[in-house]
Amino acid sequence: MRAITYSRYGGSDVLELTDLPTPKVGPDSVLVRVRAASVNPVDWKMRQGYLDQVMDVTFPAVPGWDVAGVVERVGLDTPELSVGDEVYGYVRKDWVQGGTFAEYVAAPVRTLARKPARLSFEEAAAVPLAGLTAWQSIRRAGVTQGQIVLVHAAAGGVGQFAVQIARALGARVIGTASAGNHDHLRELGAEPVEYGDGLADRVRALAPGGVDVVLDYGSDDLVATSRAVLAPGGTVASIVDAKARDELGGHYVWVRPSSTDLDELGALLEDGRVRVDVGQVFELADAAAAHDASATGHTRGKIVVRVD
Repeated sequence: MRAITYSRYGGSDVLELTDLPTPKVGPDSVLVRVRAASVNPVDWKMRQGYLDQVMDVTFPAVPGWDVAGVVERVGLDTPELSVGDEVYGYVRKDWVQGGTFAEYVAAPVRTLARKPARLSFEEAAAVPLAGLTAWQSIRRAGVTQGQIVLVHAAAGGVGQFAVQIARALGARVIGTASAGNHDHLRELGAEPVEYGDGLADRVRALAPGGVDVVLDYGSDDLVATSRAVLAPGGTVASIVDAKARDELGGHYVWVRPSSTDLDELGALLEDGRVRVDVGQVFELADAAAAHDASATGHTRGKIVVRVD
């Protein structure tokens, strides 16, 4: 099968289009014919070696954790799925080697769910990691109807999902973003505020009594800002700063694969309460360019790699 691989840490130039054997399928896994995958910042950070102290990497490694495709073969004990099922998933395993930037990926069934029918494969591939991150941090923080939620980096890949999910749960959402993204946040249902000095004052002007939940997907000053804007009894969940847990008594969240969570998120995608923003689509052979585009940090919408 064709696959993108890297045999050492480094820049995007270490990515190569190669031929690999089709993966074996374990008893609780299925073989997915990949139709699309997507790029997340963790992909190029992993490629550069930033997570070497966290996860084992076996070279040559195939990057990518997000996938959308069709079940090609099933394992010995996979009653959840059948050959021909269209699926999407966050295929993170206990080590890094067989990722989704390939024609096939062996995926444990716990990492997959049936693809929402209304989504294209490209749209579905853009959901799993970012969507699950938003879903799980919102659930961990206990967001409920009627609360006021502050979302940091609300125009980013995770933040856009979080804004829509929180709104679907009945919360009022305030989102931080640069001025150029404010109209987009309004379209998603958030009240935008700009980053930078005076942020806490701007949030307090919108919510004089404070916010009930802070969801941090990229704050530069989590502790000070959160203390200034949280209402009594409020909580914080962060994916970038453990101070949310250690100093504020909130939550530090590292996204986990979950077919159940994907199913629940899929219901919101299916009925249109959450929509997917695909920014750019690259072919598999152009995976290095897709990584470079993600690393700029200036794209709106998810970057997708299509596998024909």
